[in-house]
Amino acid sequence: MVAIKKIPRKNPQLETILDSIADGVFTINLDREITSFNRSAERITGVKCEQALGQKCFDVFHANICQGRCAMEKTLKTGKSIIDLPVSILNIRGKTVPISVSTAVLKNDKGETVGGVETFRDLSDIEDMRRELGRQYCFDDIISKNHEIVKLFGVLPDIAQSASTVLIQGASGTGKELFARAIHNCSARAKGPYVAINCGALPAALLESELFGYCRGAFTDAKADKPGRFARARGGTLFLDEIGDLPLSMQVKLLRVLQEGEYEPLGATKPLKSDARIIAATNRDLATLMAEGKFREDLYYRINVIKLCLPSLAERREDIPLLVEHFINRFNVRTGKRIAGVSGEVLRLLMRYEFPGNIRELENIIEHAFVLCRATLITIEHLPADMQDKSASHADVPSSEDASCFKKAEARVILDTLKKYGNHRGNTARELGIDKATLWRKMKRLGIKNL
Repeated sequence: MVAIKKIPRKNPQLETILDSIADGVFTINLDREITSFNRSAERITGVKCEQALGQKCFDVFHANICQGRCAMEKTLKTGKSIIDLPVSILNIRGKTVPISVSTAVLKNDKGETVGGVETFRDLSDIEDMRRELGRQYCFDDIISKNHEIVKLFGVLPDIAQSASTVLIQGASGTGKELFARAIHNCSARAKGPYVAINCGALPAALLESELFGYCRGAFTDAKADKPGRFARARGGTLFLDEIGDLPLSMQVKLLRVLQEGEYEPLGATKPLKSDARIIAATNRDLATLMAEGKFREDLYYRINVIKLCLPSLAERREDIPLLVEHFINRFNVRTGKRIAGVSGEVLRLLMRYEFPGNIRELENIIEHAFVLCRATLITIEHLPADMQDKSASHADVPSSEDASCFKKAEARVILDTLKKYGNHRGNTARELGIDKATLWRKMKRLGIKNL
């Protein structure tokens, strides 16, 4: 730290006011030298006021925006304030501290700019809570508070570490491939390839060559050997999506791979060993297909070793706000925008929408809104036209119906958390990020009694 430049304090009353504020506050002159530094600024940075006074602000904060994107610099140049900009600084111990900053210019009695003021809030506790919630409600890229999905989170590591074939059932857009990838990523085969194929997207003849590959000369256009998906997935995982659409002729050949652990590329003279774990998925009822003679019973029992059933988004409405936040964060990173969230009207509409396309449809809705939204909040006019029509048609729906959606979602989260902690209210409140008194009031309002 360079020699301290003494800058006299001129207003004891103002110092007392600033020192009583929970947020950090400092001011600078036009030479970018710190002229005041309150107690909260000392606490957050670890730098004493006497050390900070007279220093250049970038020498004290070492923020990730100091070089080239300084918020204070931008405010002094444009005269426009900046509100709640997320920033990371280094405290005196070299630890990264997440903060949000707001800036404004300081002017004298003549209206001349004489410096700037910046307030900043320590977000460490919020970030810690966000990470804790992330650990509780996330598994790989899967995000959910739904009790059925959270139960799956508990067994997915065991499923991943096994070598057993997995069958994932769920409607289109419920995240079947996310679960397949999560199982692969947490397995002993994680360093191996993850290969996926949609069994319903290709005709039987082409599907066979895609799965098993072919040898040179197997047919007229086979100018060279081509490895199939089984070969490409060697040492890893092969994901067979929409296996319920697999033609019967291909079902026989797949059954042989599962039974014998080997397959024959088209035109080959000897079989090759298979070394790929199979994860299959379907949005169809395989039991009904078996009864109709469209799916082989022996293949069903080969792939149905471990079965995961994924609920639709309409069955896990408590996840909608969580998923909305997740997609907003994702598209903020992708587009460089800073959209904070959705309006209450939008969230109410989403909470009562049936989502025939499930999570994929919700993601598309948020992406559509990002294209049109120029503000910091997604409102009804940013939604797809058909969603706007639904909003208009529900304009006369009583507000009690909207509130019911939220109450059910909130009650489900509280009940699941109470059950997790054996009805211990203290632990439940701690996990939900509220105090015990607030939890008690919510339980009373929602009619939740002790389990």
